[in-house]
Amino acid sequence: MTGDLLNKFISDALLEDIGTGDHTTLACIPPDATGQAVLLIKQEGILAGIRVACSVFTTFDPSLRVEVLIPDGSQIKPGDRALIVSGKQQSILQTERLSLNILQRMSGIATRTALFVEQVSGTDAKILDTRKTTPNMRLLEKEAVRIGGGHNHRSGLYDMILIKDNHIDYAGGIRQALERTVKYLIDNNLDLKIEIEARSLADVTEILQLGKADRILLDNFTPEKTREAVLLINGQVETEASGGICLENIREYALTGVNYISVGALTHQIQSLDMSLKAISN
Repeated sequence: MTGDLLNKFISDALLEDIGTGDHTTLACIPPDATGQAVLLIKQEGILAGIRVACSVFTTFDPSLRVEVLIPDGSQIKPGDRALIVSGKQQSILQTERLSLNILQRMSGIATRTALFVEQVSGTDAKILDTRKTTPNMRLLEKEAVRIGGGHNHRSGLYDMILIKDNHIDYAGGIRQALERTVKYLIDNNLDLKIEIEARSLADVTEILQLGKADRILLDNFTPEKTREAVLLINGQVETEASGGICLENIREYALTGVNYISVGALTHQIQSLDMSLKAISN
């Protein structure tokens, strides 16, 4: 995530949370009181979001000091201390919840991603995320996927062509969708990779004959049909499997020889990792 985008995200999130002021903190805590707080881990997993949390603290109050004890991407367990933040107590309290929300969700995503990555170890398949992300948190969630060992699919609708079933049906067929796409890219001087969904082996054959795609999305294929499709494609274009893929069956798909496996579950219906920011008593 670039600095400008991260700064805007943090500013908007702080405004949402603090609004006209954290009146509880302002009422209870003297403005010159200082202290420390420690990030305590309560659940095993993969830590993610430390870099972003540090930015939250220092963006809100540049005088806050953060000591990182455990970096992003590390395996963590209950009782671990991941960071210590020091400075004005008012500032620590006003940034506590936003930092924790980011750390807990990103760590949950990284932990979930690592489980999928582990299942395909020893194969050539790469795990991809999708656009099933929390609105306005996509860049953070995709960073968490990378920290967990996964790879990012397109960032949005603007950086890759992905012709799905509805595009094909509205366009009138695979040929029409691909031909219009190629013309559009030429007319608008755009250099974007083209991926197109196949719903059957017949679709795969038609796409290969047209020769205009860079990757074929094998959507809702069984592992057996995926293997047939991969053999049919024979390295002419990249391959991606998607739909109905879970921890229990992902290795079957990976063993078909498919290049990529996209999993929406990496970023939706995620259980945040349990952790807390606790004041350190003097």
